[in-house]
Amino acid sequence: QVQLAESGGGLVQPGGSLRLSCVASGDIFGIKSMRWYRQNPGKQRELVASITTDGSTDYADSVKGRFTISRDNAENMVYLQMNSLKPEDSAVYLCNADLRPVGELGYYAHWGLGTQVTVSS
Repeated sequence: QVQLAESGGGLVQPGGSLRLSCVASGDIFGIKSMRWYRQNPGKQRELVASITTDGSTDYADSVKGRFTISRDNAENMVYLQMNSLKPEDSAVYLCNADLRPVGELGYYAHWGLGTQVTVSS
C-alpha cells in the first residue's frame, strides 16, 4: 500500500530552474535513504542525487553545484531543486526511497512513476 509520487516537472528554458517533489504515502513505518534518478529512452537509468536519513547528500558529477536534494522527514517528502538547467538534463525523473511498510520487518526500495523534465527554448 505504500507508494511514491513525483510532481513538479515541466518545460523550462536553458538556465532556468525547477523544483521536483516526491511524497511517500501509505502505512509507512520508516524511511531511510531517498534518491532521484533520471532516464531517457534507450539509455540506462542514472542516479542523480541521494540523501540519507541524517541529511548527508551525494550527487552525480554532471549536476554537482547545480542541483540540491533535500528532505522533510515529518512530511515524508524529498525534493530536488534544479538550477542552471541544461538541455542535457531533460529526462524522466524518478523518485526512489527505501521504505519500511507497517507490518514488514525490513526496508525495501520503492519507485515512483516519474515526472518529465524538458529543458528547451
